[in-house]
Amino acid sequence: MQHLISTLTIALLTVSWANGQKLPTNTHFSHALETTALPDTIWQLWTDVPNWKLWDDGLKSAVLNGPFAIGSTGILLPDKGPKAHFKLTEVVPGVSYTFRTKLPLGALFVKRYLTSQSGRTTFTHEVWFTGLTKGLFGRALGRRYRAILPTAMTKIKTLAES
Repeated sequence: MQHLISTLTIALLTVSWANGQKLPTNTHFSHALETTALPDTIWQLWTDVPNWKLWDDGLKSAVLNGPFAIGSTGILLPDKGPKAHFKLTEVVPGVSYTFRTKLPLGALFVKRYLTSQSGRTTFTHEVWFTGLTKGLFGRALGRRYRAILPTAMTKIKTLAES
């Protein structure tokens, strides 16, 4: 049995490496869903910062200080843990944005992006940790974030399609 598990693991790693894909870890992961909702509808949900709590189960509240633009800052209050300050580091209106939250000796990045083809919209939420403490925060926070991300994405899809 152990040999079979090892063989399957090696095969999975080989296929992922051959396709140029990185395997998800607690320090870098993403989730994507497809919807019939228009990209603008998803974009409106994503950029309505005070209402992120409607689809993000791990969040009590969120505030953006200023316009939804590069350099704007805000505050996230998670349901567990201290408040976190964030900064929008990349914004391509209607397409994607990235925000950064500083962590001790590292950072957490969240990137959300949209693609649309043949009347279908794919929306993706990518999360990664950087810095000397990325492994520590991946274990402490990444595991939980990774576990609740599919539920958040499903809630966004439901809101967008309603």
